[in-house]
Amino acid sequence: MKLFSTTLSTPVGPFTLLGDDQGIRASGFTDDALDLRLPLGGANPRLIIEPLKDLGVFSRAVAAYFAGDLAAIDEVPVLQPGTAYYQAAWAALRAIPPGMPISYRDLAERLGNAAATRAAGTACGRNAAALFVPCHRVVRSDGGLGGFTWGLVCKRWLLAHEAAALAPDSLARNPIEVVGAAAR
Repeated sequence: MKLFSTTLSTPVGPFTLLGDDQGIRASGFTDDALDLRLPLGGANPRLIIEPLKDLGVFSRAVAAYFAGDLAAIDEVPVLQPGTAYYQAAWAALRAIPPGMPISYRDLAERLGNAAATRAAGTACGRNAAALFVPCHRVVRSDGGLGGFTWGLVCKRWLLAHEAAALAPDSLARNPIEVVGAAAR
C-alpha cells in the first residue's frame, strides 16, 4: 500500500496527514508520518509513505478548519481499519457537532449500550484519523477532558477553537479558559 503524507503547521502544532486518492487513512498532531503507521499495520513492509508538499483537498480542509470553517473536515472521506464496532463508533464521532462535546457514556448510548463506556473510550483511543474523526469531542461524564492520544493541551485547544468559532463574540478573549472551565 502506498500512502502520501504531508505535515501542516497549525496553531496547536504540526499536523500530519496520510492519505491516498480514496481518502485520509491516518492523521495526527505530529511532524513524523511514522508516528501514524501503528494503526495502519505498524511495521508493515508493504506500507510505503511518500512525502508531498500538499495533499490538495485534504490539506485545504485542515487549513479551513483552523481558519474557523469547522465543517470543512466533515466531507473528507476517511478509511481506517477496524471492526464493525469501531466503524460504528467512528461514524458516531463524525456525527458529533463541533462545540457540542458529549460524554463517553453518551457515545456508548449512541452505540446501543450505555454501560459500555470503556468500549467507547477504546474506540476513541484507536481512532487513527484525528480531527477528521473528532474523538476530541468526547469528554468524561463529570466534565473532565478524559484522554486524547495527542495530549490534553491539544484536546483543550481544539474544543476551545470550536467553541470560539461558534460564538466569537463571547469567547474571543480567552477560549481556552472558557472551555477549560466548561470541561471540568
